[in-house]
Amino acid sequence: MGLTIEIDVNKVLKELIYGAAASTLIAGVLHVALVPMFLGQMTTEVTIFFLASGLAQIFWILPTVKKWIMPWYYVGIGGTIFLIVLWIIYIPGSGYPVDLMSATIVTLQIAFVILNIIIIRKSKEEPIRS
Repeated sequence: MGLTIEIDVNKVLKELIYGAAASTLIAGVLHVALVPMFLGQMTTEVTIFFLASGLAQIFWILPTVKKWIMPWYYVGIGGTIFLIVLWIIYIPGSGYPVDLMSATIVTLQIAFVILNIIIIRKSKEEPIRS
């Protein structure tokens, strides 16, 4: 007697989508939370950057959960990779210590990128059903 395990690919895709949405939501909220924490210490440009990037990440829940067309996934991945690269250049690359908040944000961003790559690959195999 063989044991067969049936995997509902659509259910797995939905879980991946919700995981990606949660990771970008939390990273975005943490980016926005940095603004009042360091308001007097950051220049206006840096403040606007953190506010805009955080709000963009929070917005990215919509294209992720609503399963908008694939270019939205690619733009989300590209934008998030851009934020990760900026962090690498300007924090550890400049010799600044890595604090728990920034490490958490970058970890969530990396999770978002990985989950979206998996979503794209699995969606090509089996289209996502609502």
